Amino acid sequence: MADLFGQEPNPGQPAKATVGRPLADRLRPATLAEVVGQEHLTGEDGALTRLIHSGSLGSMIFWGPPGTGKTTVARLLAGETGLAFEQISAIFSGVAELKKVFEAARLRRTNGRQTLLFVDEIHRFNRAQQDSFLPVMEDGTVILIGATTENPSFELNAALLSRARVLTFRTLDEESIGKLLVRAEAAQGRALPLDAEARAVLMRLADGDGRASLTLAEEVWRAAKPGEVFDAEGLQRIVQRRAPVYDKSQDGHYNLISALHKSVRGSDPDAALYYLARMLDAGENPLYLGRRLVRMAVEDIGMADPQALVIANAAKDAYDYLGSPEGELALAQACVYLATAPKSNAVYTAFKGAMRAAREHGSLLPPKHILNAPTKLMKEEDYGSGYRYDHDEADAFSGQDYFPEKMGRQTFYDPPDRGFEREIRKRLDYWAKIRAERGEGR
Repeated sequence: MADLFGQEPNPGQPAKATVGRPLADRLRPATLAEVVGQEHLTGEDGALTRLIHSGSLGSMIFWGPPGTGKTTVARLLAGETGLAFEQISAIFSGVAELKKVFEAARLRRTNGRQTLLFVDEIHRFNRAQQDSFLPVMEDGTVILIGATTENPSFELNAALLSRARVLTFRTLDEESIGKLLVRAEAAQGRALPLDAEARAVLMRLADGDGRASLTLAEEVWRAAKPGEVFDAEGLQRIVQRRAPVYDKSQDGHYNLISALHKSVRGSDPDAALYYLARMLDAGENPLYLGRRLVRMAVEDIGMADPQALVIANAAKDAYDYLGSPEGELALAQACVYLATAPKSNAVYTAFKGAMRAAREHGSLLPPKHILNAPTKLMKEEDYGSGYRYDHDEADAFSGQDYFPEKMGRQTFYDPPDRGFEREIRKRLDYWAKIRAERGEGR
């Protein structure tokens, strides 16, 4: 008899025990083609499918929410490429465990077999631990696949990222969750005891997490009496949780984060707290909100209150340390601080202006007087000639021009006369006055 995926059991192999195994584990896909919700990676024309067909599998970072198939896909990749599969978690592993894994991989390689090393929660390794992967990646001892729910650009070393391709796993949509539930019903040999509305609520409760959807389905089957069918209210009573107020990947999510950001920008702490609370209550990832608060600190407050960035970052770290619900108070404190801080987008505007200038004048060399001259030839070309060391000048200010000669002096940063930037404005005006008096610059 064929199993759920249409495969005939092998009579020469003992049947795999299913008693006590969670439904999500029993329904793990057997091939990449069976993975749902990640067709851009595992479909017929997906990125991973193409890599397998090419016969070349490099190191990768799988970035995406929980329950989207990162671990399963890594296992399937090892199986479909004939690589030995080794799995560790950054939460439970240290330097000693890494050394053992690397030594085992080296031994396999001497025997002609390469290792696919899957590292869950790789962002939790510190910088030194992340750097330890570089030699074994470079010499081909392992093909590294790291899984993370956090933005790799912020959480992983640049050296590691330069050697690995980042592939994004998407939150499962309603259609994908529906496919999983159909598979679960086929495996159980019975339909979920839910009416149409309750079934839709269960899919919302899963919140894009395939594993969660199957766990919820198991809860429903355990709770149902013979012949009982739950409505939406009955379902929520059984599973003891509310459906999210909004879909984190759709308009509700973007509407509320926009409302939170604009309330902070508009210096309304009460409205800002309201939207923060709504998003937390709806099940939003608190670390996502922490990152957004950091963004608000640098975009809308900037140098008007330099402490804003420190406090926002500290709140994100505090939540990471305390977890829910204790850490949510740190996010609320940062939210109020940002909303009540003086506002300035001067650095944000200056940076955008500098980026435009960099793209327009990116080929220009800095002026020779501020370049070092480590060789004789460079000294003969007047590199470093005429440079004045600011600490040796009156007021520790030489007033030299540092822009490329063909570009001329530019002004990007224009601080307003409020908050801490009032003091910065005084300094800039003072230096401009000295520069003019000394006739420096172009």
